[in-house]
Amino acid sequence: MLSLYTNLSVRLRSEKGATAVEYGIMVALIAVVIIAAVGLLGGQLNTMFETVSCQLKGGTMSTATATAASTCSL
Repeated sequence: MLSLYTNLSVRLRSEKGATAVEYGIMVALIAVVIIAAVGLLGGQLNTMFETVSCQLKGGTMSTATATAASTCSL
C-alpha cells in the first residue's frame, strides 16, 4: 500500500506536462512578436527590397510623393 502511495505521489509531482505548456506559451509569444514586427515594418521592408532590386537591375529609385509611389528608372 505504501509503494502505491509513493508511486502515485511521484507521478503527480512530475513536471513534464508543465514544461510542454511553458514551451507552447513561449512559441506563441515569439509568433506574436514576429507578426507585430512584420506588421509595423512591412512597408519599410517592401520599399527597401524594391530599392535593392532596382539597383541590381542598374536603375535608380525615385522617391515617393504624396500622390505617386516610388518608381524604378532604368
